[in-house]
Amino acid sequence: MSPAGRRARDLGIVIGGLPTGPNNAITDVPGVRVGHCTLIEGEGRLVPGTGPVRTGVTIIEPRSRIWETPIVAGFHRLNGNGELTGTHWIRESGQLTTPIGLTNSHSVGTVRDAIAAQVHRERGEGAYWCLPVVGETYDGLLNDINGFHVEPAHVAAAFAALATGPVAQGGVGGGTGMICHEFKGGIGSSSRQVALGDRSYTVGVLVQANHGRRARLRVNGAPVGERIGSDVIPSAHDEAARAAGSGSIIVIIGTDAPLLPHQCDRLAQRATLGIGRTGGTGETLSGDLLLAFSTGNDLPPAAGVVDQPYDELTLHAVPQSAQDLLCDAVIDATEEAILDAMLCATTMTGRDGITAHALDPDLLRAALTR
Repeated sequence: MSPAGRRARDLGIVIGGLPTGPNNAITDVPGVRVGHCTLIEGEGRLVPGTGPVRTGVTIIEPRSRIWETPIVAGFHRLNGNGELTGTHWIRESGQLTTPIGLTNSHSVGTVRDAIAAQVHRERGEGAYWCLPVVGETYDGLLNDINGFHVEPAHVAAAFAALATGPVAQGGVGGGTGMICHEFKGGIGSSSRQVALGDRSYTVGVLVQANHGRRARLRVNGAPVGERIGSDVIPSAHDEAARAAGSGSIIVIIGTDAPLLPHQCDRLAQRATLGIGRTGGTGETLSGDLLLAFSTGNDLPPAAGVVDQPYDELTLHAVPQSAQDLLCDAVIDATEEAILDAMLCATTMTGRDGITAHALDPDLLRAALTR
């Protein structure tokens, strides 16, 4: 699990005014489960195909057997130097039909195929297809990324680890080898509860954070990146002679509020403001891709079944006038998830002795009070 006492709220840092869910994680959305498989092997000089290995897989399951009752989804791109498979079908149909995978840039194909195989095992025999959704960020500063160490068995292990409740954060799963604002990064998650009329809904966010420049990092508007420079905590980007801001971030947003596809697009777009509030700018070499889903409607399986009966579909949706609070929740939860991705991570040394140093909580508190 995440290191005890390392989350933003453990340090008294509160982002926004909306309350969190009980776990302050995407799993606060009913039915959502998250599982990780973390791969850490070897040390020292890079030997392609051998290691060191600092990578993994994260699986997000919006609901059990999602292909039987797909859900509404939407997508947004801040900067496109990255990959999130399956989004053409989401854009075309407005629905999500598979679990979501997160991994490193060069393991997308393996994870995608393994998710398709997992769906096949659970569905049983039949003539059908699926377009798995898999996102990536680059962990090659710490990991032997061209060694292709992620295998189908690791995806199966992440599926086996799927659970509700608290979500392990920091350098775990797909976030194992990631760096954020030149500190150790990885997986972060947060949630918010929103009251609309007499009903309450949950908005949850999970990020795989591998983006950003130190000098631009902001926490609640304070320029902490300027106050904790590389002279205080060294930057792995300096050590590897690689430009800062040349990573990526994947943001996955879930809610039980009933939404239509274009409303999910709007939520995905608003997550970019959470990225921006922490100092992310969607740099040229960054892939900043965002997906939002709503479990508030049940959709029928995709067409293709012979003699499938015709039934008109009734969907529910919050009114546009009420969506502002949902957007606020996404922005705040994204900002907090990015911060928790850094705070929950611990210092990691990877290939060639390159070290990504953790964001020290005491230095962060001092920077916030200056």
